[in-house]
Amino acid sequence: MDINFEHYKIFYYAAKYKNITHAAAAMGSNQPNVTRILKLLEAELNCKLFLREARGITLTREGERLYEHVEIAVTQLQNAREELAAQASDETGTVEIGATETALHLFLLDALRDFKKQHPKVRIKIQNHTTPEILKKLSYGSLDFAVLTTPFERKKFAVTDVCSFSEILVGGSGYQKLGNQSRDLRELETYPWVGLGKGTATYELYQAFFLEQHAQIEPDTQAASSDLLIPLIRNHFGIGFVPERMARPLLEARKLVQIPLKCQAPQRRICLAADRGRGGGMTSVKLQKYLQNIPLFDIIPADNTEQTQ
Repeated sequence: MDINFEHYKIFYYAAKYKNITHAAAAMGSNQPNVTRILKLLEAELNCKLFLREARGITLTREGERLYEHVEIAVTQLQNAREELAAQASDETGTVEIGATETALHLFLLDALRDFKKQHPKVRIKIQNHTTPEILKKLSYGSLDFAVLTTPFERKKFAVTDVCSFSEILVGGSGYQKLGNQSRDLRELETYPWVGLGKGTATYELYQAFFLEQHAQIEPDTQAASSDLLIPLIRNHFGIGFVPERMARPLLEARKLVQIPLKCQAPQRRICLAADRGRGGGMTSVKLQKYLQNIPLFDIIPADNTEQTQ
């Protein structure tokens, strides 16, 4: 059966605005025509896509599943149109990037600022999510590439390590006494800890590290994302590991205290990840090459011999 793309375009706008009148206005159409097309699409797919309510329309479960795919297709078409309309110039185009909070603040923001100075016409869209959400979007094709922190599952993607970074153990200003001397992790088992929650790769990384150091430590306060760690630690919810570069300003302002250890925390990396089965646009490829070769002044360069092709 041939696909009527106009029907899916109308579905996209109706789902996006959750209002048939607004969808009709966005497409230069009228409400009866949009309603008619949506009914035809529901009949064609043999399922109900919308629930009609007094304040507008909402997607059914089937509608939400369809919208996930249609949204990706529309985004890709819009990006392709922009790139082709600019005659495929390497000075224009749109790049969709997924980034974790740590990778964003330790690496990507600085790198993109300089790239934008050199290529002001390039449009960059950043989606800031957790690692599992980013990898899901990357595999679905809704991102050109991702900038992530290890650990994560690398096998399904083309991964390049761009730099490494260190994490340190810190506490709020009330933990001054723990900053006086180097300590064994086992000495800190009774203190409250802050960390990422179960099911995250970071949680598993540190649980393996604690086991290696013969320490039994479980976060008393579990954060959903890494950007919450420093605020929680600063407000005395407990002690925890955070990137040294992100903690440094607060250490200098004496709002955090570094807790020296007799062992070294696991070394972590920032990586570029792309879908193996999908070639990127010209602008995306250019940006990825730029990020792989940018001089890293205060971040330790990664050993690129471990790249995953």
